[in-house]
Amino acid sequence: MSPPDATYLRALADECVDLVSRQFSRRLDWSPESLSTLDEICAELLADGPLVGERRDLWWQLIGAYTGEVTIRAHGGEWIEHERAPGVPAVSALGVTGFPFGLAARVLDGEPYKSLASFSRALPAIAERTSRD
Repeated sequence: MSPPDATYLRALADECVDLVSRQFSRRLDWSPESLSTLDEICAELLADGPLVGERRDLWWQLIGAYTGEVTIRAHGGEWIEHERAPGVPAVSALGVTGFPFGLAARVLDGEPYKSLASFSRALPAIAERTSRD
């Protein structure tokens, strides 16, 4: 297994920052707190109904990459390819593997109680619990 192309994923995350700024006049600053802003953007995107086709694919890629990159920066992680999800970039941080693209899909599908911000916030608690068990 080869690792995902981190440079490409960072470029997607940069594109997310630019698109959110242009279309929503909101600033994403690479902090875990900025994922709350991105949650709000997702709610606005879904306000008129589900995203479909190329628009959904674009936002899924941008949101997944930004969420992963924020998590990596905040928790000293890296992009990996997980054996249970070949071809899908995952994040490894604090000894925990997370799937930001899977979460982005669930958020964009309007699944209740899914939050990009909670993904990064919960990681330290999950890591601590895992190390105790």
